[in-house]
Amino acid sequence: MINWLSNKIDYKKESESPPPQELWKFILWSCGGTWKFIFLGAAASTLAGSFEMITTIALGWVVDAAQVVDDRTFFFNINKLLLFFCVLIFLFFRPLSFCLSALFQAVLGPKILNMTLLRLHKWTLGQSVSFFDNDFAGRIAQKQLQTANSLSTLITDFLQTGVYALASVIAAMVIVGSFDLKSTAFVAVWLITYIALIKIYMPRIRRKSKSYADSKAMVSGQIIDTISNIKTVKQFAHISHENDAAVLAMDKYLSRSIDRQKTMLEFRIVLLTLAGLIPVGLIGLSLLSWVNNLATVGEVTIAGAVALRLAQMTGWVSFTLMNIYAQIGEIEDGIKTLTPRYTLIDQKAAKKLKIAEPRIKIENLHFKYGQEIGGINDLSLDVSAGERIGLVGASGAGKSTLVNLVLRFYDPEGGRILISDQDISQVSQDSLRSKISVVAQDASMFNRSAYENILYGNPIASYDDVIDAAQKAQAYPFIMDLTDNQGRRGFDAYLGERGVKLSGGQRQRIALARAILKKAPILILDEATSALDSDTEAKIQLALDYVMRDKTVFAIAHRLSTIVKMDRIILLHEGRILEQGTHRELLKNGGLYSKYWEQQAGGFIGIDQMAV
Repeated sequence: MINWLSNKIDYKKESESPPPQELWKFILWSCGGTWKFIFLGAAASTLAGSFEMITTIALGWVVDAAQVVDDRTFFFNINKLLLFFCVLIFLFFRPLSFCLSALFQAVLGPKILNMTLLRLHKWTLGQSVSFFDNDFAGRIAQKQLQTANSLSTLITDFLQTGVYALASVIAAMVIVGSFDLKSTAFVAVWLITYIALIKIYMPRIRRKSKSYADSKAMVSGQIIDTISNIKTVKQFAHISHENDAAVLAMDKYLSRSIDRQKTMLEFRIVLLTLAGLIPVGLIGLSLLSWVNNLATVGEVTIAGAVALRLAQMTGWVSFTLMNIYAQIGEIEDGIKTLTPRYTLIDQKAAKKLKIAEPRIKIENLHFKYGQEIGGINDLSLDVSAGERIGLVGASGAGKSTLVNLVLRFYDPEGGRILISDQDISQVSQDSLRSKISVVAQDASMFNRSAYENILYGNPIASYDDVIDAAQKAQAYPFIMDLTDNQGRRGFDAYLGERGVKLSGGQRQRIALARAILKKAPILILDEATSALDSDTEAKIQLALDYVMRDKTVFAIAHRLSTIVKMDRIILLHEGRILEQGTHRELLKNGGLYSKYWEQQAGGFIGIDQMAV
């Protein structure tokens, strides 16, 4: 039954709209596709709550039936139908209603969690690079999990407790009202008081839960940030410093947690006091009616059973209500972090980039990250199809900014970039980046197998293609020697988080293999051989020559020996093109490039040497 119901809910169903930034609209967005089952779950919980109180009627009927029988030996003979009905309620209707309610909760909980998490994750992946630059990776991940989990818990708690409790109270009012209207009025007044207290306390709990959730995510983000950079921490002997930073985050979390718990405890004490009034009031009123011959012993029994159940229910309902409002606070905190509108979006009529020839034209490009200095300043450049461009210059000259703009990680503040006569701001981002391969200085690896990391360049490539790319990138020999802590070897071995098990040169060779497999017409090499020793660089140069063949290339380099064979070398200074030409032409001109060449004699341009 669970599997059947589970198969009816497709958590992978995508939402076509962005996540709303208002709580209730966000809940509707997250649960889209499950509302029919939520309503069925609510109906099942309503039945369960109703039968919880209906059992008290059966108990009262049995007590009254016992009162009118003089000969106890005949009790079972004359009350067979009543007893059968009671057994039916206790052994069939009540368990069935509870099972149905539990069934929907068991399926809806994980389904809604997965659905919300998947939708939030997809939305987050569409954010610009600057969104991730401005936050902890661990904090963002924590917010996604926290929001999805809180929403799932909110829905299941609402069904399990909110609907169930409301149905129980309404059923109780109907039951006691059938023999004592004063008791019904008492329950109604009690319920109004209960709701009033909820309205007073819950907004306070909600606010404090938002603050609590944010501080909890900061602890997670701080710890993950430290662990992700553990080598740097150890290199600088800053374990105590990182521990102090974690303690500061934890102190803030602890303070907010205790503050929230104080309010929640106060609320529970008030509600438990209120719960004590239920048995006193209901039993007292029913006894008064009995004394005046307005109620039977069975009806007093019913009132007592109803009162005790409502009193017991008040405790766990109050706890669940606090949890519900706490979940709402955490959801609102997640909404604040995860749902900002995209700052870098495709045009509504964006088409796929089509490249006949990979020509790149840059016109009056201007971009300074919204600051006064740095970036690109009125840069124009024509790059022919298949031309190989070397980019050199001091740190901050604009080299990385230029290639990031070509990749459209940012939109220019002025000017435009055209690829094959198409303005890249008018084409879809995915189609643009699918035509560009990147081999970066700090090559990024997934904690997956070596095979999967290379296959990332082209997920539909064959096994033989992956092996061939690894061989061309001079990565095959060291991959075959890999072993991970699970005993996996060679191409099946996992590389660790961010490729931590590999040297810098090994990571760059896997990144190069990935680029070879991608076969994109435009190639960006960002210090692609900076982590290689001279011997390995000489070997890999053949792979570079292969991967650059028939491609338009931007190669950023500080080590000038790596770009001397480029068709043209562009020297950037303060975001402008200061010099350009072949290696020989630039040396002959005797400008800044020739000074760099003389200073490093084929080596690395030091930061201090780059100053003009």
